[in-house]
Amino acid sequence: MKALVYHGPGKYGWEEKPRPSIQEPTDAIVRITHTTICGTDLHILKGDVPAVRPGRLLGHEGVGVIEEVGEEVEAFKPGERVLISCITSCGRCDFCRKNMYAHCRNGGWILGHLIDGTQAEFVRIPQADNSLYKLPPGLDEAVAVMLSDILPTGHEIGVRNGEVKLGDTLAIVGAGPIGLACLLTAHFYSPAEIIMVDIDENRLEVARNLGATQVVREDPVRRVLELTENEGVDVAIEAVGLPETFDICQSIVKPGGHIANVGVHGKPVEFHIEALWIKNITLRTGLVNTDTIPLLLKTLKAGRLDPGRLVTHSLKLDEIERAYAVFGNAEREKAIKMLLVAAH
Repeated sequence: MKALVYHGPGKYGWEEKPRPSIQEPTDAIVRITHTTICGTDLHILKGDVPAVRPGRLLGHEGVGVIEEVGEEVEAFKPGERVLISCITSCGRCDFCRKNMYAHCRNGGWILGHLIDGTQAEFVRIPQADNSLYKLPPGLDEAVAVMLSDILPTGHEIGVRNGEVKLGDTLAIVGAGPIGLACLLTAHFYSPAEIIMVDIDENRLEVARNLGATQVVREDPVRRVLELTENEGVDVAIEAVGLPETFDICQSIVKPGGHIANVGVHGKPVEFHIEALWIKNITLRTGLVNTDTIPLLLKTLKAGRLDPGRLVTHSLKLDEIERAYAVFGNAEREKAIKMLLVAAH
């Protein structure tokens, strides 16, 4: 089979690799039909995730068809269309019993990280019964792949951790794929205002089209405070992962408000406890658990969610090297989410 192989910082290639096989009785082998590229994959290529060793097959998102299952897999059989969760979970350990699948003692984020991932023609999925989801008949696979990672991440770590509720004023700092996923899922809770902050005018225009009530490009702290009559926002979602964007969130949250950090931080940030200790705020962080994938699938099937609007580029899976070049220059290429479609 062909797969995207990581060879160290800045080095990767679409190469021939052995097809995966069942290693544990709880495994499933999935033939990939659709996959995509995550910002985390770009961090890996920059060398920011040293746990990813040369030779690893990248990717943690995908939709496909079951080819083979281990003898202990009970929920799936060959030929079924499935959504692959970016988080592998056994469903039995102490963390899984608390729905903290991200910290599963037998899984967590391992695809494309500690084991071979989904940017390949075939992938081995451990703990298949709790790490795959059947796709409802008629559901568009090209849209469903957005539920592997970015939609549950935006919903769980951004919107739910931020405790967005009816009538809130919400600011999302960062209009990349995750920030826009926060925007899409925030609508479930009917906030009164959604302010999107970014420096990329194209992404802000996409945010407007997805329902942002205000967009801010320059001098974000001053502009957000102006828009809220100097009150600040009820919820600030950090969706970039930079000290500067975290500072914006600290500066615009109102007393009693919430900061939800979704961005992946590679550098320390300065936490301004000297200003925030008196404001009764809540700060939450996290790695997606994907426990809301079943709810999101139902919402997608009902036509209440359209993550396909995030897809800006669709290429064949064997064009993945070109896709990485486009995604790595997202502002110039006006790229948000790449869809990669297998030929078979």
